[in-house]
Amino acid sequence: MNRRDDGTFMELIRQTEELKQYLDELKVRYEANNPPETVSDRTFFLEMKAATEPIYSLLEEWETVALDVVKNQKINVHPHQIASTRENMELLILHSYYIDARRKRYMELNHSSHFIFDQLHRALTNESSFF
Repeated sequence: MNRRDDGTFMELIRQTEELKQYLDELKVRYEANNPPETVSDRTFFLEMKAATEPIYSLLEEWETVALDVVKNQKINVHPHQIASTRENMELLILHSYYIDARRKRYMELNHSSHFIFDQLHRALTNESSFF
């Protein structure tokens, strides 16, 4: 059976593509620079929580599947890169809503996350990346 056709790989590809879209949407939100009046604004927090819950859930699922694939396949992505990408994206979610990170730091986290998502995506969609 062709590894690319495996359901786990296809699901991981879909999740990775969806997370990349969320990254782009979060960047647009960050650049719009619309933080809450105060960090203790409960209404803002509840709206943010509702809007970001699907991202957090997808990110958790993605990490579990990606770690399994990375540990069991010869893919040029390491488990610590997967864990770091989840952590970075969680930071990006908060920074995108609260605008509490400098632009340079935000962009570093964004580029780092995109880099790992792209590297994983290439590995999953390109059979030549398997040894």
